[in-house]
Amino acid sequence: MLKKFFKYVVPSVSAMVVFTLYTMVDGFFVARYEGELALSAVNIAMPYINGLFGLAILFSVGTQTVVGVELGKGNVDRARQIFTFVTIAMAVFATAITLVSTLFAREIAILLGASELIMSMVLGYLRIIIWFAPCFVISYNFEVMVKIDGFPFLATIGVLTSAVTNIVLDYVFVGVWKWGVEGAAIATGISQLLSVFIYMWHFVFGRARLRFVKHRAEFSVFSKIIPIGFGDFVAEIGVGTVLFIYNHFLMVHFDEIAVASFSVIGYVNQVVAMCFVGITQGIQPLVSYYYGSGEHSNIARLFRYALISVITVGTAAVVFIFFEARSIYSLFFGAENFGIIESSVPAIRRFSAAFLFMGFNLLMAGFSSALMKPRYSIAINISRTFAVLLLAMTLIAAYFEPGALWYGQAVAEACTLLISLFACRQIWRSLNLSKRSFISKEKML
Repeated sequence: MLKKFFKYVVPSVSAMVVFTLYTMVDGFFVARYEGELALSAVNIAMPYINGLFGLAILFSVGTQTVVGVELGKGNVDRARQIFTFVTIAMAVFATAITLVSTLFAREIAILLGASELIMSMVLGYLRIIIWFAPCFVISYNFEVMVKIDGFPFLATIGVLTSAVTNIVLDYVFVGVWKWGVEGAAIATGISQLLSVFIYMWHFVFGRARLRFVKHRAEFSVFSKIIPIGFGDFVAEIGVGTVLFIYNHFLMVHFDEIAVASFSVIGYVNQVVAMCFVGITQGIQPLVSYYYGSGEHSNIARLFRYALISVITVGTAAVVFIFFEARSIYSLFFGAENFGIIESSVPAIRRFSAAFLFMGFNLLMAGFSSALMKPRYSIAINISRTFAVLLLAMTLIAAYFEPGALWYGQAVAEACTLLISLFACRQIWRSLNLSKRSFISKEKML
């Protein structure tokens, strides 16, 4: 089981981290060649991209769970029909999103918080990203389904190829040809399109169990899929919501430079969070499969390995950020911007306290979804990214000095930990597993 854990988790974490790194590339090249205001513009537009991935997750995670359970029961034909229908439905829905977003691009930019100072750059980036919206949605769906199909390493190859493409094109479009934020958007869009073709080749010409087959429009399947995926959807939308909430408070209490500083924190937050998500999504196909086959002891082992992993990653992240905060900011702004870097170091150190609690919260949210118990996942993700975060930021702004706002996410994660612990206890009982099966050192070894 430990071998299976690493077989699925290592490619999953690699894919998530690489994906996050190549989204950071836009910010890196834009900051280096276009300046801090351009970086702020990209950061303002980022919640729209999070929304696209949220849409993909809403369908994909639920589909992965349902398909995984069917495969665990041996119902391969049924799994193929669900896969085919949901993929087509997602493509149609994403196309509709593109058309609507094109008509209301300026309204979306205003809603995201773009000021008149950076409105033209936000629109320049956003209008191009919008036309690649179906690629974002379909690419993520295929990446998730490749894992449940038994080819987790292919997911890493797809993401890595897309990442390298994005880095090269960003350098050419932004650094050499000076296309600005528009060039960064084009590079990101093309890289997503490429990953769609890579995964499509697997499902059409590869050794896939999941293939496109004749099916009927079975809309009732969404009554299972959407509730399961909703918690992870909230988590992904929450990434954008965290950006939105912080951008709002920073614009009120600071300025555009503070937003640029938070852009870097947002990138670091995504890298660490995607490590947690990669661990969780790595075990989800296995958890769903073993849940379908009734092998609950294997589920317990997977959870223990994942718990050790998220605790290790969270602690390492906090220590690294404390000692290397200046190096992180120098990478984006250059050592010559000493004033911006020095003012930003305390901010990222304070924000990093959230990583001590975030891993367990994300693990329990994803674990709940894989076991078809979405209510826990929904409650955890709404708490950590919407309700408690907004309340924490509001109270901190009212009663503490502005610098304390950087602790907002840590407060939200710490409060959410109580919900996660309750969910863990209830799930363990529902699987008829004793406390000893959770903590047994002998079994863990």
